[in-house]
Amino acid sequence: MSGFEIERKFLVRGDAYRQQAESSSRIRQGYISSGRGSTVRVRIRGSRGYLTIKGPSEDGGISRYEFEKEITLDEAEHLMELCEPGIVDKTRYLVKCGSHVFEVDEFHGDNAGLVMAEVELSYENEPYERPDFLGDEVTGDRRFYNSHLRGMPFILWRGTIPKAFRHIELE
Repeated sequence: MSGFEIERKFLVRGDAYRQQAESSSRIRQGYISSGRGSTVRVRIRGSRGYLTIKGPSEDGGISRYEFEKEITLDEAEHLMELCEPGIVDKTRYLVKCGSHVFEVDEFHGDNAGLVMAEVELSYENEPYERPDFLGDEVTGDRRFYNSHLRGMPFILWRGTIPKAFRHIELE
């Protein structure tokens, strides 16, 4: 797959998304390169591997060029060895709402307590139905980019977002 992806990103309230999810899968991803707004990402999702190249964000973070290719699991595991320090580990839930599917990511490890939802759109101002669990929009806020969470995990800055969006209280 290649082309421009247009998406909006939101914080998530509560855990209703779990009951509404049609499916879920565990994802581990690392970044071979994550500088100057562009990224080269390696992802293992279940038993499948992917190599993704993303260009810098445009339109306030709503759109960016993306190229993605499925690779073998063996290739992905070897490429993970080349990644910058910090692996992003999360469970992705797919929740259908109206004519769209929201990807809800529940983060683990040093990003535990952070839950975000994304919806991909066909064009920037495409209308979409909002599920009840959607909270504040964080599209374009770099703190919430996975490539940023790799090096600056949520555990280090969780106090800067409202408590209603923190799902796990750390002791």
